[in-house]
Order: sequence, then C-alpha cells, then structure tokens
Amino acid sequence: MAKLVYGMMMSLDGYVSGPEGGSGLGGPDPVLHRYFNDYMRTLSGCLYGRRIYDIMRYWDEDEPGQDEIGLDFGAAWRTLPKWVVSQTLKSVGPAATLVDGDLETFVKALKVDHGGEIAVAGPELAGSLTELGLIDEYRLYGCPVALGSGKPFFSAPTPPLRLLSSDRIGEGTVLLHYARA
Repeated sequence: MAKLVYGMMMSLDGYVSGPEGGSGLGGPDPVLHRYFNDYMRTLSGCLYGRRIYDIMRYWDEDEPGQDEIGLDFGAAWRTLPKWVVSQTLKSVGPAATLVDGDLETFVKALKVDHGGEIAVAGPELAGSLTELGLIDEYRLYGCPVALGSGKPFFSAPTPPLRLLSSDRIGEGTVLLHYARA
C-alpha cells in the first residue's frame, strides 16, 4: 500500500507562495535541488493540484539554459506517473492522468494499487486530503524567508502530528518530517 506524503518548501511564517502567487521563496539551492532530484527517483508517482501541476509542466521538456541539476530533475520527473486533480483542465501532459471524479474514492484506490511513496503537491489539494484523513506524512522544507501572507502550507486545520525527524539540507533549509499522530 502506498503512503501519501505532502511536502513543499515553506517560508518561516508558513507560506508556500507569496500574496501575488509567485513562490517568493526563490529556487532551491544546489544542495536542496540535488536532494529533490534524488527524492524524485524514489517515488512511485506524484499527485498534483492543478496550479502546482501547471508550474511543474516546465519539466516536461529540457529547456535551453538548464544546468546539469535541472536536467537531472527533469529526467527523473518525466519518468514518474502523475495524477492531476482538476475540474477545469480538459487534458494533461505526458505520463499524467486527469482526476476529475470523486477524490476520496480515487485516492483510496491509488494507495491500494501502488506501493512506496506518492508525493502530494499543492496546498489546497493537500488540505482536502488532510480533511479526508488520507495523507500519511508531511514534509515541511523550511526556508529562511518570511512572506507575510500568501498561500499557507496548511490550507485546512492542522491535524495532530508526531515529529519523525528533523534534518538540515544545505545551508538554508530545515526539513521537518511528521506523521499523523
């Protein structure tokens, strides 16, 4: 049975994007980017909300000017199955499946049909899955910046959590890894 893991970069004040929708967090430093590259290769797939999927589509092709780390991430990302939850999209890109029906039923079946970890990205999707009790673990990648407002990491009430580990990644990121209590 697969484990759903929601993880995103987050500001010190709890936001994943700024008030205008841009990340405001900057891109990951090379150490964190390599960490994400290695993590991507361990996943069974990715479950995205529409907005984050639109951002991640950047990796559908190698873009001119990408460095070695970016090319490596794109190669790992393209191999993974992706499930995109949207009621507005009509189609999705390569290796992606559009999910527009009953979210709870779909995700329960997804967890049964797959092993390993499935990454969840998008705070609104994660909020819905949290309310349904379907997220198993949370990974908060804390960045040393305060945004003041924007889209919060937790868009639904924070569930009771139990700290599994804390790790420093590179010079500026702290990973807090939690399971549901």
